[in-house]
Amino acid sequence: MEQLDQIVSIIALSMGVAWASGINLYAVILVLGLLGSTGNMVLPPDLQILMSPLVLFAAGFMYLVEFFADKVPGVDTSWDTLHTFIRIPAGAAMAVGAIGPVDPVVSLAVAIVGGGLAAGTHVTKAGTRVLINASPEPVTNWVASVSEDVLVVAGLWTAFHYPWLFLLLLIVFILLMIWVLPKIIRGVKWLIFSLKKVFTGQSQKQPVLPKVEIPGSFPELPDKNSET
Repeated sequence: MEQLDQIVSIIALSMGVAWASGINLYAVILVLGLLGSTGNMVLPPDLQILMSPLVLFAAGFMYLVEFFADKVPGVDTSWDTLHTFIRIPAGAAMAVGAIGPVDPVVSLAVAIVGGGLAAGTHVTKAGTRVLINASPEPVTNWVASVSEDVLVVAGLWTAFHYPWLFLLLLIVFILLMIWVLPKIIRGVKWLIFSLKKVFTGQSQKQPVLPKVEIPGSFPELPDKNSET
C-alpha cells in the first residue's frame, strides 16, 4: 500500500505540474522553487534546478510581467498566443522531470500525456479569455486572472498533500474540459466572424436583388409627367 501511495504521489506531481503549466508556467516554477529551497518539499533530482536563485529571479520577474499583461483586455490574448509555444513543451518537460529517472519509454509516454494536458489547459484558458474580452469592462479580466493564479497554487498544494484527491479532481477537470472546449471554440469562431462583419461593413450592406420580369405580365407604362 505504501508503494502504491508513492506511485500515486509521483503521478499526481507529474500531471499536476503539467496541468498547471498550461495555465501559468512561471507561477509553477516559482512555487516549486520556493517550496524546494525552503525545505517544505523534496524536489525530484531533475527539478532541483528550479531552486537556483537565478531561476527563481527569472521566474519571479516573468510572473510579474504576466500578472499585469494577463489583466489587460487584448494584451492577455496576445500573451497567451505567444505562450502557446512555451507552456506546452515546458509542461511536457516539467512532467518528465517530476517523474524522475525512469525508462526512456516511460519518459516519452509521460511527455506525451503531460504535453497534451498542458495543451488542453492552455487552449481552455486562452479561449475563455478571448470570450471574456468581448466584454468592454476590465473587471472580468482581473477576476479571471486572479482566479487562475489561485487555481494553480491550490492545485499544486492539493497534488503535494492529497494526491488521490488531486487525481480525482483532475479526471473531473479533463471530462469538463472535453465537454466545454468545443463550445469555447464555437464561441471564438462566432466572435471572430462577428468582428469581421463589423470591420468590413457587411452588416450594413443590403444585398441588391436583381429585377426579374414575370412572363405574361404587362410592360411598365411610361410616366406621363416625365413625357411632358
